[in-house]
Amino acid sequence: MPAKTDFASVFQELKKILQPFAPKLTVKTDSADVYYLDGPYSPKWKKELYFGSVHIQKNYVSFYFMPVYMYPDLLNGISPELKKHMQGKSCFNFKQVEPALFKELKALVRKGYDRFKKDAYAE
Repeated sequence: MPAKTDFASVFQELKKILQPFAPKLTVKTDSADVYYLDGPYSPKWKKELYFGSVHIQKNYVSFYFMPVYMYPDLLNGISPELKKHMQGKSCFNFKQVEPALFKELKALVRKGYDRFKKDAYAE
C-alpha cells in the first residue's frame, strides 16, 4: 500500500480537476485534506447544491462528484478501469496518481458541470 504521504499528491491532482470550476461555484473548504465546492442556491431544493469534493481518507483519497448521482447517464461509457474506482453512486477512490483515469475523470467533471449549468444549478 502506498505511504500516507503519497495521498497528498493524489489529493493535489484530484483537486486540480475541480479548481477550474471554483470561480463559478462556492469553495466551502480548501484545506490540506479537503477541497469542497458547492453550486449556487437552488430555489427548487431550497439550499446550495453540493457539486464535488476531494478528501484524504485513512486508506485512499475520495473524489465525490454529485452530478453523476443527479444524472446517472453521465456514467454511460466510462471505462471499466474508472468504474472499478467507484464506491457508491458518486464517489471515486484512489490510492495513487493515475493520469489516464484522472484525464477521463476531468472530462466527466466537465460534462457534469455543463449539465449542472444547463439545468440552472450553476451560473
